[in-house]
Amino acid sequence: MTTLETLPHYEPQDLSDCFALAVTKAMRGLADLFFAKRYGHRAVVLETVAAVPGMVGAMATHLQSLRLFVDDDGWIRTLLDEAENERMHLMAFIQIARPTALERLLILLAQWIFFVGFLGLYLVSRRTAHRLVGYFEEEAVISYTSYLEEIDAGRAANVEAPDIAKTYWNLPANATLRDVVRVVRDDEAHHRGVNHNFASELADRPMDPRMQAPQPWHADVKDRRA
Repeated sequence: MTTLETLPHYEPQDLSDCFALAVTKAMRGLADLFFAKRYGHRAVVLETVAAVPGMVGAMATHLQSLRLFVDDDGWIRTLLDEAENERMHLMAFIQIARPTALERLLILLAQWIFFVGFLGLYLVSRRTAHRLVGYFEEEAVISYTSYLEEIDAGRAANVEAPDIAKTYWNLPANATLRDVVRVVRDDEAHHRGVNHNFASELADRPMDPRMQAPQPWHADVKDRRA
């Protein structure tokens, strides 16, 4: 069974994949420059951006399905669930990091710039867009793993988990930030596999079963609410 420790990096297969990886590394460099090890504030800004692809992909797929009279094969629901999940990550971390006015401005600018850019990319090449998200999620898993290490080393305060996180992930009453970071990392690992496999499907490549991470906790919570 694939675990977070054994999730493989997707090696680029062509120019499209190389482009997606290069953009990811450039954005990772900017995040490191701006936030260093301020992982809470990094999470607030990056989760704002991370909530965009699922909504853009669902919208574009919905319109394509209507225009071409074809079934979406479940992509719309999957992408909408991803967008909602990433938004809940933001709702949880904003209760912890409390962004400054400057960071709120950065969030606004980053969201609009990324929305326009990602929408354009998705309309030009859905495959590249999903590969880009897959690489984004690889970096997210790495960042949240580093966040856990900071908490475990005592360099980041392991504060009480916000109520919204306890409710969404069905966490215990005494849950802490460490619990939140852990389930968020599980979510990101799941999105990583979904988007890499979407990209491979669009490229007519076999989907790699190693890309599938364990189902995130929030999926079980949704099932119980249904």
